[in-house]
Amino acid sequence: MLPMGARLRSAADFASVVRAGRRAGTRRLVVHVLSTGQDVPPRAGFVVSAKVGNSVVRHRVTRRLRPLVREQLSALAPGTAVVVRALPSAASASSTELGGDLESGLRAAVRKLGTGAGRAPASPTPLKGDPA
Repeated sequence: MLPMGARLRSAADFASVVRAGRRAGTRRLVVHVLSTGQDVPPRAGFVVSAKVGNSVVRHRVTRRLRPLVREQLSALAPGTAVVVRALPSAASASSTELGGDLESGLRAAVRKLGTGAGRAPASPTPLKGDPA
C-alpha cells in the first residue's frame, strides 16, 4: 500500500495530472507526470481499465505496480504527481517487465516535464489536496 500522503485520491487530481502533465508511453504502461509546484511529497495514482481484464486481473496488475511505484516516488521532486495507466498488455506482463516499463516511462515523462517537450513551459498546477 502507498502511504495516504503519497496517493492521488480525487477524480479532479487524476484529471489535472492527465490533462496538464507530460506523458510517456511504453509497451505496457502510460505514465503521466505533473509538477504542482507545492511543497508536498510526491503522489501517485493508478488507472487500470476494464480493457485490461476482469476485476481479478485489474487488481493483480495494480498490486504488482504499487510497490514498484513506491520505490520510484522517493527519487521524484516534492510536488510531483504521477498517474500510471496500465494498457491491456500489462495483464500478461511479469513484475520485472512492468518495473522496466515503469522506470523508462517515468524517466521519459520527467525528462519531458523538465524540457517542456517543445511546448511553452507549464506553470505549476496545484491539485485539490495541496495547500495553497
